[in-house]
Amino acid sequence: MSFLHPSPGLPGLDQRARDIFRSIVETYLETGEPVGSRTVSRGGVALSPASIRNTMQDLTLAGLLAAPHTSAGRIPTHAGLRLFVDGLLEIGDIGADERREIDARLAGRGRGFDEALNEASALLSGLAGGAGIVASPVRDAGVKHVEFVALGSGQALAVLVADDGTVENRLMTLAAGVTPSTLQEASNFLNARLKGRPLSEARQEMRGELDAARKELDAAAARLVEEGLAAWSGGGDRDRSLIVRGRANLLADPGAVEDLERVRVLFDDLEQKEQLIGLLDGVTTAQGVRIFIGAETRLFSLSGSAVVAAPYMTGRQRVLGAIGVIGPARLNYARIIPLVDYTARVLGRILDGQET
Repeated sequence: MSFLHPSPGLPGLDQRARDIFRSIVETYLETGEPVGSRTVSRGGVALSPASIRNTMQDLTLAGLLAAPHTSAGRIPTHAGLRLFVDGLLEIGDIGADERREIDARLAGRGRGFDEALNEASALLSGLAGGAGIVASPVRDAGVKHVEFVALGSGQALAVLVADDGTVENRLMTLAAGVTPSTLQEASNFLNARLKGRPLSEARQEMRGELDAARKELDAAAARLVEEGLAAWSGGGDRDRSLIVRGRANLLADPGAVEDLERVRVLFDDLEQKEQLIGLLDGVTTAQGVRIFIGAETRLFSLSGSAVVAAPYMTGRQRVLGAIGVIGPARLNYARIIPLVDYTARVLGRILDGQET
């Protein structure tokens, strides 16, 4: 009788199966090569190669292992890697030298907001050996002041100043009949309703208020208000940056040369800005590190890649964005998970200090 349930989790594996499965996955993550029964036997599992092969066959039938070639060796499937990561992976901590390097590089003198994000992505790429990826935060500071400034030739500059000191300028084409008093009327209307409120929060409510206020505003001012709200980003994805560093590391994977098509697909995936930002935004709703393997994400299902990501947040637990590592499913999870976690925490502290 098999020791496996039809869809086994850890409770469905007896101790022998767990030991053999752990040995195969750990060896595969280290070498990238299929693992045979003799390798498992030499690795400390006190069973004969024949007994180990029988268990490997059961694990294969259960969907946790696969035979990629005609050899007797096995590699973990994505489902097997998920089972290993969730229940058998032993995660340590990063060393003191790595902590000092992360602290020093992210806290570089005079480093600005965007520079810190770029450095964090490059840092993770170098330490983890994959591609480092960072999604810049959604800007949700309160509005301090808005103004429409006439430029002549039928154009105006829509200026929004936020409480955190950031300024957004948008060039607008003015409709016929817009006068300086129209610009002032629209500016006053928005200042009265937006001041102190995050634009991303206020935009939907403002549309309703604008419909009601059309009786108070002349048609040109109402149209200007509407166009100004549409021009400013208000936390939308189009003004957010996606930083990816270390693509060349993906070619250093032992399987990259043999599977160039998978790497090509992964490189194409890394160009999908909106989908990548959407994936990282999903990480910000969770506490701690999240791991996606293969088909668990629609974006990386074809390339069979893995993502290890964590939110970075202020000391007041306000999530700013997310940072992570992308690479082959054969990532060194035990090393990368604490690296991503620590880097996210340090980045959050540094950016928090810049906001205050």
